[in-house]
Amino acid sequence: MTTKDERVGSKRLTKQDFEELARFRFGIRRYLRFSEETVRRHGLTPQHYQLMLALKGFPGREWATMRELAERLQLRHHSVVELVNRAQKQDLVERAPDPTDARAVRVQLTSGGQRALAQLSALHRDELRRLGAALTLPIWDEPSDNGQGGEG
Repeated sequence: MTTKDERVGSKRLTKQDFEELARFRFGIRRYLRFSEETVRRHGLTPQHYQLMLALKGFPGREWATMRELAERLQLRHHSVVELVNRAQKQDLVERAPDPTDARAVRVQLTSGGQRALAQLSALHRDELRRLGAALTLPIWDEPSDNGQGGEG
């Protein structure tokens, strides 16, 4: 009996498809391991690096609310509050009142957080360049008509 998930694709996966998926997954894992080890060597946790990157990389501004960070980091609100508390104790981020919404708090990088992020992100960029092809997305043939047969 086939499940709905098995019927979603338009054609069966080939050996090459599995090899490409495995190559890509291996590349992702290598990058994540590099990231985890690198930030720990610099005295931070991977979560701190992700928080700082989410702040600096937030579209259109250099701060975010707790709710926005929860969405970006895919964490629950209370988990983000704890993460920000820990990062604030390390002088990586600071809270500031939102001038347009008294209920909201802005989280932004401190100058120390800016320096740490710049150093770590340069190392991450260099590693991504080294990994190159290992992180190239597999190229799939365009699905035909979902197994319906015939041409349009």
